[in-house]
Amino acid sequence: MSEEMTTGQRVARARRRKGWDQATLADEMDRSVSWVTKIENGRLPLDRASVLGKLARVLDVELPELTGQPYRHETAELDSGHATIPQLRLALQQATMPGGAAMVGQREASPLAEIAGQVTLAEKLRQDARFSALGDILPQIISDLTLHTADRNSPDRDRAEALMLRACHMGRVTANLLGHHDLGWTAVQRELVAAERVGAPELVAASAWDLCGVWLHEASLDGAKSAALAALDDIDEHVGTGSASLQALWGALHLRAAIAYSRLLHRQEAEGHLREAERVAEGLPSNGNVFQTQFNRVNTRIHALEISLELGRPRDVVTRAEQVEISDIASGERQAHYWTCRAAGMAMNRKEDKAVDALLTADRIAPQHVRNRPLVRNLVRDLRSSGRHSKGPEVRALAARMRLD
Repeated sequence: MSEEMTTGQRVARARRRKGWDQATLADEMDRSVSWVTKIENGRLPLDRASVLGKLARVLDVELPELTGQPYRHETAELDSGHATIPQLRLALQQATMPGGAAMVGQREASPLAEIAGQVTLAEKLRQDARFSALGDILPQIISDLTLHTADRNSPDRDRAEALMLRACHMGRVTANLLGHHDLGWTAVQRELVAAERVGAPELVAASAWDLCGVWLHEASLDGAKSAALAALDDIDEHVGTGSASLQALWGALHLRAAIAYSRLLHRQEAEGHLREAERVAEGLPSNGNVFQTQFNRVNTRIHALEISLELGRPRDVVTRAEQVEISDIASGERQAHYWTCRAAGMAMNRKEDKAVDALLTADRIAPQHVRNRPLVRNLVRDLRSSGRHSKGPEVRALAARMRLD
């Protein structure tokens, strides 16, 4: 099944609903009428989150109204876990509501040691962007942890809460990727509760980092920026004498702030936060992945690439892309993200053959990640209609696999 409307058509619908003509939208976006026309008829791609997010804000709509998420696919493998969203939603509702453990039913939870092993397996699936397989096991993990955390007198309650935070992070990532953003909020709210109950600075920082992720997925950039800055203030006094994990989270929060500022088009602030993250990463393990942040030197360079893309600096995108040693990061999701950012940058530089090659590489690495990203789908549509490259058959095949109209 193909999507009924393109993103540009959705923009036009939202504009008309406000009673605006194209000139009014152009004024609100600080763009030309020609730019609006090309966006609405699909002649310009919406391949930057900063632009798509600003459109949603000025049109007073939620981001999914413009992106058309969630996207469904015809095979279970490519459906990326959509089929298990009802079970995940129920598990998260039970985990967040008072007395939710009673709704899980009369059964014994798996031993905490066994659940810890399942969480580790689930985290591997999350990094590999295998969301169908992750969806098969995650609801049960959260339900079991709901039972463990309900016992306030248990000596293992803090450990169970820490595992709940890790599990709900994966629920948040799944929900946001697939376009179920309300569910992302439910997941992160349970993370914040876990962090508050335990009180450890690492958990507080990890939950704040994920809160920034929810804000960024909803294009609520001031919220993301404020959450990152507030968390940095909260853990500042602990970082100097804290663990390597806390230092990594300090760096990861700076990356969140850098992305938020780049999408707000504040280059100086974005680059400043990036520099601090790079400084921290140099003193930490090259394969670091504290609380699924993938905070390490390679990932800071992936963020640098994304920042240049969001700031609309095509030459910097190409330069920074060449500085990323992408094979050194053990995350299919991060690798695919790098290749999609590189593809968008190549398209900005009119190097469309290289853009297609980068997209195909990303799709081979993590198709469930790539095919659910609105900006990738917009870029594929643009490349399919472009006559400026020699990869027509490859692009049409990719568009068909993504069920684009």
